[in-house]
Amino acid sequence: MSYNKKTVKDVDVKGKKVLLRCDFNVPQDKQTGEITDDKRIVAALPTIQYLLGQNAAVIACSHLGKPKEGPDPKFSLAPVAKRLGELLGQEVIMAADVVGPDAMAKAAALQPGQIMLLENTRFEKGETKNDPELARKMASMAQVYVSDAFGSVHRAHASTAGVADYLPAVSGFLIAKELEVMGGALANPKRPLVAILGGAKVSSKIGVINNLLDIADTIIVGGGMAYTFVKAMGGTVGTSLLEADWLDYCKEMMAKAKEKNVRLLLPVDTLCAAEFSADAKPELVDTMHIPDDRMGMDIGPKTIALFSDAVKDAGTVIWNGPMGVFEFPAFAEGTRAIARALAQTDAITIVGGGDSAAAVAQLGFADQMTYISTGGGASLYLLEGKALPGVACLLDK
Repeated sequence: MSYNKKTVKDVDVKGKKVLLRCDFNVPQDKQTGEITDDKRIVAALPTIQYLLGQNAAVIACSHLGKPKEGPDPKFSLAPVAKRLGELLGQEVIMAADVVGPDAMAKAAALQPGQIMLLENTRFEKGETKNDPELARKMASMAQVYVSDAFGSVHRAHASTAGVADYLPAVSGFLIAKELEVMGGALANPKRPLVAILGGAKVSSKIGVINNLLDIADTIIVGGGMAYTFVKAMGGTVGTSLLEADWLDYCKEMMAKAKEKNVRLLLPVDTLCAAEFSADAKPELVDTMHIPDDRMGMDIGPKTIALFSDAVKDAGTVIWNGPMGVFEFPAFAEGTRAIARALAQTDAITIVGGGDSAAAVAQLGFADQMTYISTGGGASLYLLEGKALPGVACLLDK
């Protein structure tokens, strides 16, 4: 997949109607429906403001949550329209449907410099099936399609990929930045390239490790996924997270790392506990000898030193997945220490979205990273070397 895609600046949008796919899948208070974090709305502002500044008429769309049976008021984008209007300082016209009579009428009447928001795209059954008829109807409202929802480009849905069959399709500023930073780090990294992988499961990072073994100079493995590697090396892991079906895979990956001369670092000491609880008492043990009635919860001080030393002289560091159960203060130090090590290195530091982004923000290091990706699943696809349907469909430069 080419990362060199046309952006909104490479096409004429002046006075045109533009269908803009955003990522407005924001967290909300379950009781009141109030938006609890508007970061994703704020992230869309540069592209929206550019389009409005070009006197385009903007027809924004997004999904929100996972409505199961069509339209459902609790998944309505109306609160997003309200917040977006406050941030833009102008009215955001809210449509009552996606491609129904209200959306079509409001899109037809929309004037240059105005913005409207379609209702939740997943209220249409055909959205997740990439139904060509739904895509055609959405595209019929506009003359240009701009994709700026990086968090959704790994899905081939009607609003993320299908509409590009009917309209000239380019990226917004958010996706352009993701492709420049993440794509660039993988295609042409400043070396040495160090990849730090954590999180719960090896199975979710199989493709990532496999792809990075051809690209990275050092791969660091922490978090719950490390214990399957430890077991594959003949260690005892107690009641730690273990994917027994993937032991042979871990052995293969270790052999491949050796063959390709890639340094593969695993934890040497572990903070473990008798139970998965915030109140559990941390005990420090050798990673290869976790007692039968204990579970690994975080990396220990020797591992922190080992991993921190590995990123010190890196040219590029890509981090995806926490080192332990960072949500529990007693087991957050490993993740905090890695964030601190990244903050102190001169390397280009890129944090994949999802839990790693949440951890970096929660621990107060977000502003010290070169770049934090906005899409967890999409970042993983990039790290795996997979094509992203919502990017592949955009025009090449």
